[in-house]
Amino acid sequence: MNNIFDTHAHYTDPAFDGDREEVLASLPGKGIRLVMLASSSMEDTAANSALAGEWDYIYAAAGIHPENAGSVPADYLSFVEETILGHEKTLALGEIGLDYHYEGYDRQAQIRIFEEQLDLAKKLDVPVIIHSRDASEDTLSILREHRPRGVVHCFGGSAETAAEVLKLGMYIGFTGVITFKNAKKPLRALEAVPLERLVIETDCPYMAPVPFRGKRCDSSMLVSTAEKAAEIKGVSTQELIDQTCRNGMALYGING
Repeated sequence: MNNIFDTHAHYTDPAFDGDREEVLASLPGKGIRLVMLASSSMEDTAANSALAGEWDYIYAAAGIHPENAGSVPADYLSFVEETILGHEKTLALGEIGLDYHYEGYDRQAQIRIFEEQLDLAKKLDVPVIIHSRDASEDTLSILREHRPRGVVHCFGGSAETAAEVLKLGMYIGFTGVITFKNAKKPLRALEAVPLERLVIETDCPYMAPVPFRGKRCDSSMLVSTAEKAAEIKGVSTQELIDQTCRNGMALYGING
């Protein structure tokens, strides 16, 4: 397979500290055409933008993950803005959103940081990468209010929630979760997403698809996710890869 666009990856994660250069050098030879790096913190944002500057096929997003909403300094928005404006290959704002999965989360802080970053994305006219876990109701409410362009990544919601996201004109991203045995809900959602609004992603080093589950994930494993998605959508694997690559390029404004 070739022409693969991994629309959400984390290659600055410590899991790649031992062999990052080797992994990244190997990916184009394994059919990977493009990779988008998503950020979770100010430090991660800086590292991702730097990494994108070193590799022709890699792009980056800047932003603060909801799990870090309670620890950002007062000037974090200026830093995110300056990173996007100052790096030609930093094309999006994310990943941002809401995460109510773990006890002790600060809902109000997450919502504030989320909305501030959505406002910044509109100001800069860049797409957003949305993280939403156990927070579909609040996420949809905020997206309806702000109406950003972008993608809801690692989608794990219902087909009904997917339909609401699609009404907003956004893309929906699926990971290796769709290959898991218990993936009935994501598969029903995938069925509801038109090919022209679908992107695929690894979220690596996490979410390795079957048959690699439990191993460190990298973009080359996205073929397994594409195979499952193609089966569900009734197209060939290469056709799905080609369409999702076109979608990802349109999402992030990447030409050529």
